[in-house]
Amino acid sequence: MAKLMLKCIVSPAGFSKTTKTKRSLAFSTFYDRLWEYAVFSLAATGAIIIVLIFIFIFMKAWPVFQASGLKVITTSNFEEQIRHAYFAPLDQQLWEFGLLSLIVGSLTTTLGALLIAVPAGVGTAVIICEISSGLLKRFLEAATRLLAAIPSVVYGLVGLMVVIPLISDRLLNVELQIKYLEYFQLNGYSMLAGIIVLSIMIVPMVIALSADAINAVPREYREASLALGIAKWRTIIKVVIPAAKSGILAGVILAAGRGIGEAIALSMVSGASANMPSLRHGFVFFLTPVLPLASAIVNKSQAISVPSIEAALFTCGVFLLVICAFLSIGTKIVESAVRRRQGLD
Repeated sequence: MAKLMLKCIVSPAGFSKTTKTKRSLAFSTFYDRLWEYAVFSLAATGAIIIVLIFIFIFMKAWPVFQASGLKVITTSNFEEQIRHAYFAPLDQQLWEFGLLSLIVGSLTTTLGALLIAVPAGVGTAVIICEISSGLLKRFLEAATRLLAAIPSVVYGLVGLMVVIPLISDRLLNVELQIKYLEYFQLNGYSMLAGIIVLSIMIVPMVIALSADAINAVPREYREASLALGIAKWRTIIKVVIPAAKSGILAGVILAAGRGIGEAIALSMVSGASANMPSLRHGFVFFLTPVLPLASAIVNKSQAISVPSIEAALFTCGVFLLVICAFLSIGTKIVESAVRRRQGLD
């Protein structure tokens, strides 16, 4: 018996099988490492490209930062400065610009849109995930996907044809237009129109991300709450939504980033005028024509051949990048804080 076993071990067939197994394991290890290095290389390349984009934009905007200093965020005569820079001689370029009105226009429009989109989006996600079923659920999911797929220029056209005439007919009159004529022209193109159009644009993102977060809540949470005799709506409000809070907040912050970077639709409906909204005007604060940062880049791009105007537009890009970077970092911070509070980390 021992001789037979020894013969099997040292036989050419057994040796060949062992060799094939070792070669297969070696090839598998090499294949895994190859994929690992490939993925790492792609990630590193992407990070390097992002860093180079930041450096390139900062270098292009540096003359404005160097000439303006803190005035770039404390003054707001952007349109007048663009006009003077455009007609200035090439040997006397004007490099001082103030972007305060553009920054305020971007922030107010985005925050106003979030005040509408977040309750509507989270509420719709709750209805899709917890209340509806069958045909209604499929219809709401399809409608959400359709809204998310519509190009921004179509939203801008809807704003031009529906929102602006509605604001002009319902909220404006001749007396009001004459009263504020010394500040700006009231014609329906306003921050309010931008808020309405932008809220419709970002609500599908809030719905989709909130629905994913709600669906990720373990079913045992709902069953335990219902077993204790807690009503379904109270279970949703007190158990499901708090458990999905991190995903919902991440979706809200990402939607804010989407709103900050929107250019085409807002340039079509928000007025394309770099006015500084003032709370002293009351409700007219929302009727003020504004020019967000992204829209300024689009609207003033025809004058980009002038070096100082090119630098000013790149300065707008710097602020957009910084705001979006802070929002991205804020998403991670909020998500980590919520997970630690829930004991998941």
